[in-house]
Amino acid sequence: YGRTVVRVLRTRRPAGPEERLVFVIGSPRSGTTFLGESLGAQPGFIDLGEVTPLKAVVPSLVAGEQEAARRIRQILERVRVLAFARGLRAVEQTPELSFLVGAALRAYPQARAVHIVRDGRDVVSSLLEQGWLRASREESDDAGLRYGPHARFWVEPDRAQEFRSASEARRAAWAWRRYVSAARRSTERTLEIRYEALVADPEVTAGRLASFLGSDPGPLADALAGAHGRSVGRWRSALSDDQLADIEREAGPLLEELGYPKA
Repeated sequence: YGRTVVRVLRTRRPAGPEERLVFVIGSPRSGTTFLGESLGAQPGFIDLGEVTPLKAVVPSLVAGEQEAARRIRQILERVRVLAFARGLRAVEQTPELSFLVGAALRAYPQARAVHIVRDGRDVVSSLLEQGWLRASREESDDAGLRYGPHARFWVEPDRAQEFRSASEARRAAWAWRRYVSAARRSTERTLEIRYEALVADPEVTAGRLASFLGSDPGPLADALAGAHGRSVGRWRSALSDDQLADIEREAGPLLEELGYPKA
């Protein structure tokens, strides 16, 4: 958090703690990092990134919202104090909070959540490139959570063995479906935006976000204009017919519900 500290020290801050946090949620590889950084760069905001201690405990917190809310606040307040950021609107962008967004909003009653949704087939393309769900991947991420084909906390318990034996493309589609479905269960103080719409018209998306968050749309539109449009629809050339069939079997109904057209 060294760069965060430097930026905060140069920023004029209100005297009291800022309670209007922003939680950016969604499936990994959906644009959560880009959106979190764009929001965090706005005047009065600060991007905390993916808070590693929080990401590490998410799997143990999904069973109880009250305890999850307590732990989320405890961890984030400690990070904000260490980063001298309690007077700024913190932006937290850990995708796993999609499963705890209700608890996060309970922890901060003035907070808002922004759910960014991206075509699941493009997400699968990106996840395959990263290899996080690959059978041969044995190391762990920065939070100590293992990569590889094992069933995560978000896999339905009665399908754990099926997940382990599924193709990598199907596991990636599985992840997208579960993250998006979890994030969409929250309607309170939550705004859903599409990555494709952000790329096509960053000014309109900035207006929606600014209205929702009570911020200035101008600087935000400038930040969102940096989104890469070349990643939209990359699945058409990146995925094989077999991979697309696996995605359709696992996440076809959700793709259809969200209005993503078939090839």
